[in-house]
Amino acid sequence: MSTELRLRIISGIVMAVVVLAATWAGGMPFRLLSAAIALLVYYEWSTITRLAEIDFRGNAFGWAVTAAACAMTVFAEPEAAFVTVCAAVIVSLLHALSFKRSLWLPGGIAYAGLTALSLTAIRADDATGLIAMLFVFAVVWSTDILAYFVGRAIGGPKLAPSISPGKTWSGAIGGTASAILAGSALYLCFFPATGWWIPLIALVLSVFSQVGDLFESFLKRRFGVKDSSKLIPGHGGVMDRVDGLVFACFAAFLLGTAATVAGPSVASTGAFLLGL
Repeated sequence: MSTELRLRIISGIVMAVVVLAATWAGGMPFRLLSAAIALLVYYEWSTITRLAEIDFRGNAFGWAVTAAACAMTVFAEPEAAFVTVCAAVIVSLLHALSFKRSLWLPGGIAYAGLTALSLTAIRADDATGLIAMLFVFAVVWSTDILAYFVGRAIGGPKLAPSISPGKTWSGAIGGTASAILAGSALYLCFFPATGWWIPLIALVLSVFSQVGDLFESFLKRRFGVKDSSKLIPGHGGVMDRVDGLVFACFAAFLLGTAATVAGPSVASTGAFLLGL
């Protein structure tokens, strides 16, 4: 076994232990983990897009907003965090359009701020939140693993050759199919039956997970970088590891919010996705 592979395996095990332990504990440990991920995501985003070089004041504003949103999520004020992130995105977007500044700033604020918000909203502080978070993990991880192996085994037409030449349609379909099975199986471990909406949610989250992966590939290709950073030995950066998870959490957060607002007939779906 090569030194690089050994380092990658050790780092992967450490990350899995930390994430799963914080997820199991919930509460403050998980909110702190979510905040740390969001702050590191903004650091990598601003580094990749060179925000500090092209818009120093804007980048300082982005750091301040992200830190404030993370503090609000840590101290269980998700509504305030959501309002803060939305307001900051609107202000920075209007400023960018008016003064021809970088549009990567509002993008970074939204990406990092919603990362902390969606993770903590899904996990919440109860047993349902734990199951909902494990459901998202099962969908995302099974998508990643099976997409890789099915794609290598079957090959075929490329999914998005100009963005990520290694990804294939066969891998994407295989990953989505495995996500539906994994998500449904995990749900059945905790509940006596599964409705049609569980496989559907797993499908949607799997698709968003793959979109997130492609988006980060596009971002790195756009700015000519191989990894989002070197923070994780053998793995690259935090964004390299959570790109699919972040987009899946965005989707779960939006679906859960929409279902809760829609009314009693779909409120249970929203409650599950938001861990309420």
